[in-house]
Amino acid sequence: MKIETILTPSELAALAQADLRATACVVFDILRATSTFVAALHNGAQGIIPVREIPEAVALRQQRPDVLLAGERDGVKIRAAQSGGIDFDFGNSPREFAPERIRGRTIASTTTNGTRALRACAGARSILAASFLNLAATADFLQREKFTEVLLVCAGTGENAALEDVLAAGALADLLAARESQPPAFSDATEIARRTFLEAQPDLPAVLDRSQNARRLLAIPELRGDVAFCRQRDIFDVVAEMGMDGAIRRR
Repeated sequence: MKIETILTPSELAALAQADLRATACVVFDILRATSTFVAALHNGAQGIIPVREIPEAVALRQQRPDVLLAGERDGVKIRAAQSGGIDFDFGNSPREFAPERIRGRTIASTTTNGTRALRACAGARSILAASFLNLAATADFLQREKFTEVLLVCAGTGENAALEDVLAAGALADLLAARESQPPAFSDATEIARRTFLEAQPDLPAVLDRSQNARRLLAIPELRGDVAFCRQRDIFDVVAEMGMDGAIRRR
């Protein structure tokens, strides 16, 4: 298995010219998009459609009135003033997506970086939304499907790296390395992510809490609990895969 890693979103544009037909792209936006998508699927959502911009989500609602709208800008739920008249049903907190609110429903979601990273992987053999919440399930899937080319994609913050995404990518790389009979071939970026995770592992919750995004969320009382929720490991046996139609569903 060959494992490469994108550490910053500034590298996403190059994927448009890359041949990803044999590649499994694993996207991490730990705080919070991919964690939220995994939690929503676990709680019974039929699918999540990631879109880049607010008008795309609103257009989907107009075409399909049964679609729920979710997303954030600057961490906060999108309101009518931003969308042109519609308060979104959800923000981007995984704790919002209770089973009784989303079971059997399709959700259109737009976030600052996570949906952008997922859409940038178009053309890959498989596109997975991963988090600490479903790390083992994601590793199981990659091994079961016998992928030989894996690209770990850190969604980041703005155009910069996000520590929590790098840590999760490193954790998955380390998990795959421990399971493979032959050591995977790591790119330098993958080795950086793995070593970052191994150094942080003894005190991982505290390291995660010191990340830029965690500090921002911890300063917002109603979102503070998202940080502790998103750093839980392997509480959901969910493989979240984006299909050809652009919707993420439970595999």
